[in-house]
Amino acid sequence: MNPRAAILVLALAVSGIAATTSAYAQSYPSRPIRFIVPFPPGGSTDTYSRIIGGRLSEALGQPIVMDNRAGAAGALGAEIAAKAAPDGYTIVLGQDGNMVVGQAVRSKKNYDTLRDFATISLVVRTPQVIVVNDSSPLTSLKDLIAAAKAKPGALTYATAGVAGSSHILGTFFNMAAGINTIHVPYKGGGPGMLDLRAGRVSYMMTSMVSSLTYARDGRARLLAVTGTKRSHLFPDVPTLGESGFPGFESTLWHGVMAPAKVPRPIVARLNRDVVKVLAMPDVQKLLQAEGGLVSPSTPEEFEAFLRADVDRWTKMIKQTGITVD
Repeated sequence: MNPRAAILVLALAVSGIAATTSAYAQSYPSRPIRFIVPFPPGGSTDTYSRIIGGRLSEALGQPIVMDNRAGAAGALGAEIAAKAAPDGYTIVLGQDGNMVVGQAVRSKKNYDTLRDFATISLVVRTPQVIVVNDSSPLTSLKDLIAAAKAKPGALTYATAGVAGSSHILGTFFNMAAGINTIHVPYKGGGPGMLDLRAGRVSYMMTSMVSSLTYARDGRARLLAVTGTKRSHLFPDVPTLGESGFPGFESTLWHGVMAPAKVPRPIVARLNRDVVKVLAMPDVQKLLQAEGGLVSPSTPEEFEAFLRADVDRWTKMIKQTGITVD
């Protein structure tokens, strides 16, 4: 075959693939879509997925089948999603824990977040909080640091588990503040908050969602939030930056993702409808009621955000020396 003929054959093949992809995308979706939730019912990831899932079903014109696949701190569901067919009929609500932090603390990985997933859109970003019991003598972050320095090793802090974002953040905060407090891990934010209320731990580093009910009714006191801005739910609570730690920021996030190599027209369709759902006033109200900042994005913006988050957490984790292997 001469060079010109070879080029013509290649061009026809490429155009055929493009035509097939375009036709497939135009008919998408033609059947129900599986929405993997990598955590059990009742948690923040499940709550967020159900808030947007119903409306996304209406926008796409097909049922959204919620599929809770809990296990390994969200890694099980993420792995299932990563290995699913890249046809647009499996999506997953990823979050910082299983897509970034959990990957950074493990040397053995069953999936690579940046390689194995296509980003669709960010959904919501939520600050973490430093919280104490309502009867605690600590009324500010300054009080906590002073008490920790007065009696090194005497204060304890709860988190939702070993090597999670709260544990990493708590360790990094101790290093930044020059204090020594003892980490007490729990199997989730709920049990940790119960022990905080009972006075069994001095303070807790946790998500806004875990502390929300207690902080709203006065059974717990927020000392600081870890976002760059104050929470719209608790405008009187300072950020860590305002409390003497400028640039110290940690935001939990959730975003819709799909297996890598999903056709770009399908990514664009999913992004368009997720963003449409996130613009609905009732959806925004429900998400904001959980303490989150609604954060729609383009796929490219989400990918850039994800890469930056991977880089930031990897550096933090190396400094703390925390691993789970």
